Amino acid sequence: MSPRTQVRSVTSTCRAVSVLTTALMLIGCAVSTTPASRQVAAPKSQIQQDEGGFTIAEEVRVAVDVRTQYENAIRLLEQQQYEQGIALLLKVTEAAPNVTAPHIDLGIAYGRSGDLDKGIESLKHALELNPRHPVAYNELGMLYRRKGDFAAARASYQKALELAPEFHFARLNLAILCDIYLADPGCALDNYLAYQQAVPGDDKAAKWIADVRTRAGR
Repeated sequence: MSPRTQVRSVTSTCRAVSVLTTALMLIGCAVSTTPASRQVAAPKSQIQQDEGGFTIAEEVRVAVDVRTQYENAIRLLEQQQYEQGIALLLKVTEAAPNVTAPHIDLGIAYGRSGDLDKGIESLKHALELNPRHPVAYNELGMLYRRKGDFAAARASYQKALELAPEFHFARLNLAILCDIYLADPGCALDNYLAYQQAVPGDDKAAKWIADVRTRAGR
């Protein structure tokens, strides 16, 4: 996402949640390693919810140095050193081409650095590796929204929710898209309500719901 909340803050124009700025982090997408193995296995991903958000656990076998490069790249991205982080992630994807997480992180990093086309390309590649990855669809939706392709953004968020109905970040992004960009109050209200039910501690959700109802005359 990238409207009304970035790094868990609220702006006057949009709300947004992104993998590298919330508890839903690909930092948490653990890349399990077997030191003795230099071969990459097909990834198995599992979404897990915790107090902070979600973790996507990806079980793969990679060399220790590849995992170290990946972890260093994530640290660089956290520090907003996107050029260096992207360069390191590219090395990881060369060494472990079948691992999904680095491609998703690349998509996020490219998006953050302003290269939306490369970001979309990286996320699509991640989905070729794992067509059932809700984070990749959610991030892809955010980049499509930034490019102004709202229909593609909606389809991406809906696919994320089809795969993981509890994935409330995509739920909020879809609500925002329908509310601010598509002028679809029914879709916005339904998804804000679902988000509020999933995240009852978010006090802003009640304000958004009230705002939609007022504008829609409900």
